[in-house]
Amino acid sequence: MPEKEVDQQFVEYIVKQLVTKPDKVHTERKIDELGVLIELVVDREDMGVIIGKEGKTAKAVRTLLRVLGAKNDARINLKIVEPEGESGKKVEKSEEIEEVEEEAKEETAAEPEEDEAPMADLEL
Repeated sequence: MPEKEVDQQFVEYIVKQLVTKPDKVHTERKIDELGVLIELVVDREDMGVIIGKEGKTAKAVRTLLRVLGAKNDARINLKIVEPEGESGKKVEKSEEIEEVEEEAKEETAAEPEEDEAPMADLEL
């Protein structure tokens, strides 16, 4: 396996310091016409830590990568890959949730709208 590039090692080092399961941190580096893309995969439980409140942690890591890229005359982007469900399939809504949502839509559509009385008809 080829040796990891400095930018990829940098991302892994930072992320492993933040997460509770550093052994589940994996990165993949791709190069295209737009520059370097580093895809980051972490454990499902650590996604909130990596993204942070309002995405601030992810934004900070991307800012640091931009600085590293400027130093090396490269454009480096970070993509945080959403982990799949425990069974290896993408997490989908259960049928029960879909039924409840459908019932809520039907109830909302069936409710009659309130009569809007003009202001002139109101007694003071």
